[in-house]
Amino acid sequence: MKQSIFTIVSNEALTPTTYKMVLAGDASAVTAAGQFINIKLDGFFLRRPISVCDYDEGSITIIYKVLGRGTEYMTGLAAGATLDVLTGLGNGYDLSYAGDAPVLLGGGVGVPPMYNLARKLRALGKRVQVVLGFNNADEVFYVDEFKALGCEVTVATVDGGYGIKGFVTTPLEGMEYSYFYTCGPEPMLKAVYKATKTAGQMSFEERMGCGFGACMGCSCKTLTGYKRICKDGPVMHKEEIAWED
Repeated sequence: MKQSIFTIVSNEALTPTTYKMVLAGDASAVTAAGQFINIKLDGFFLRRPISVCDYDEGSITIIYKVLGRGTEYMTGLAAGATLDVLTGLGNGYDLSYAGDAPVLLGGGVGVPPMYNLARKLRALGKRVQVVLGFNNADEVFYVDEFKALGCEVTVATVDGGYGIKGFVTTPLEGMEYSYFYTCGPEPMLKAVYKATKTAGQMSFEERMGCGFGACMGCSCKTLTGYKRICKDGPVMHKEEIAWED
């Protein structure tokens, strides 16, 4: 974990409720796809944890959805403003399990961390299949960006207004893949758990207090005991998850 001051390079809307922000600063603590940052906002007690969409040594790209007062406040931040950011949080995805043809499943705000993961897997010469799930056409983003990486992209929307009608698990029927990686809300992760036929890694979304394991506020039950989403996760292996009814 590293605390740094970042400067906002750009902050633009991708959809009516989803924004892309590019931050310039010391991103050296970010070392794996699937990690997150924790942003301090003036006037708010708790930092805002946001998944990293992409990064290099001098910049971090995040994509966030307006869900409350904090993220609404973020939409008004202009280029040139500075932010106090904790970087290098969480464990990220392990690419060594991918095999030749992994499938990446992202739902809503679970889509952004799939982008850097896809870029890294493509750099390793993998055939990368990506399934993006949204509620409707107005929420769809980053389809062209994944295609530009050379990924095979399928979009599923609940109302059928864009791509395949159904959930992120719908296109899995009949799809051949060596391994899966996923990120999204817990109901989606449970569905992916049941629908996938291989091992995989799942990134959990959870409300957090500190974001680095001190407060124990984001603990979840696994087959080997309780683990902290922010510190021991957010990525966990399918085989270790103990779902509670």
